[in-house]
Amino acid sequence: MPHLTKAVHDDRLSAMQQLMDRLRVDALVFGTPDFFQYATNFQLDVWPWERPVFVVVPRNGETFAVMNELSINHMRFAIEKGTVWLRDVTWYAEHPRVTNRLPLPAQLPEVVAALLAAKGLGMSRIAVDVPHSILAGAQRHLPELMLRPSLAEMRSLRWVKHAEELQVMRELGALTDWVQDRYRENIRPGRLVQELDHAMAALMVEEAARRFPGEDFDILKCWTLTGPASASPHGDGAACGSRVAAGDTIVNLILPRLNGLYVENERTWFCGRPGDEQARLYQVAARATDAAVAAAVPGRRVCDMDAAAQAVIEAAGCGQYVFHRTGHAVGLLLHEYPEDMAFNTRALLAGEVYSSEPGLYVYGLGGFRLDDTVIVGEEPEVIVKTPKTLEYAAVL
Repeated sequence: MPHLTKAVHDDRLSAMQQLMDRLRVDALVFGTPDFFQYATNFQLDVWPWERPVFVVVPRNGETFAVMNELSINHMRFAIEKGTVWLRDVTWYAEHPRVTNRLPLPAQLPEVVAALLAAKGLGMSRIAVDVPHSILAGAQRHLPELMLRPSLAEMRSLRWVKHAEELQVMRELGALTDWVQDRYRENIRPGRLVQELDHAMAALMVEEAARRFPGEDFDILKCWTLTGPASASPHGDGAACGSRVAAGDTIVNLILPRLNGLYVENERTWFCGRPGDEQARLYQVAARATDAAVAAAVPGRRVCDMDAAAQAVIEAAGCGQYVFHRTGHAVGLLLHEYPEDMAFNTRALLAGEVYSSEPGLYVYGLGGFRLDDTVIVGEEPEVIVKTPKTLEYAAVL
């Protein structure tokens, strides 16, 4: 089954311990959903800005967390399923009761301070992903506690994926290819775009249930931009009532998540036979995607992927149609770290995962974008296989 095992936990814990050594801290504290999941393999069912959570990973000792009681049964299910890497949780109450069984949100600074002290961290130096008022409140009770904002350094934890993560992403990529085939079968003039997307999403859920029964699967979106609206990477904000028309350039996005990991699969279609300019721009975009993929090699710079795509586009005389960088990393977030592909000069590492999605956007005609999710390696591995040929893109 495509879930993450204790081997991933051990790998991540080792990376966190090495980071603690480099930062000379005694623990890491995470309060954001993506880092909470990174440390525990638990996908939060609350928003931390509304119901704060903290997971503490000590340099020595067991990971422990503070969570809202809303998640109690969710955590029980995860423990029973054997997918969560966390056992030590201190719960706090959702709201006051006649007899309070648990501490209340207003008491969280004291609760966190007491936990840190009890775990031998009351006089420690701790790295945090983001500053938080509750942690600052705990610090007032522990005057010798030092909090070090360390998001920039923590981001490096998530660059390289474990082999099990890559396999989850491969299997999810194969599902997106299946959905793209369904799109090709269903695009036709007059079809309501939102209805098409919801129908494809429903088919994807049914197919995911067959492939990944009992796993944590959801869809960020299936999203189609048709005709002139596709000339904006994120549409014209008027999708309701939009219909596919003969001759349209169509850009679609399939963005699912499986056991916490995302994959992107985006393609450009034509409702009918494309005109000469549509065909030319499509082929330039496809070559640019392939150029960025070819640059996803260890030792090359992150920005070299963007530069390779842009070189193809500029050589074709299409530079004026570019409005965004070539891509971003993909992982626990759809736009994972690093997200600054065009400006990042560090060397690529084997096992990183990126989107390769250079786009051309011609006002009045449409957008041209083909997004491959690629694993960095000596032979870069594209994990979405939907064809990029012009013949396949033309829905006749």
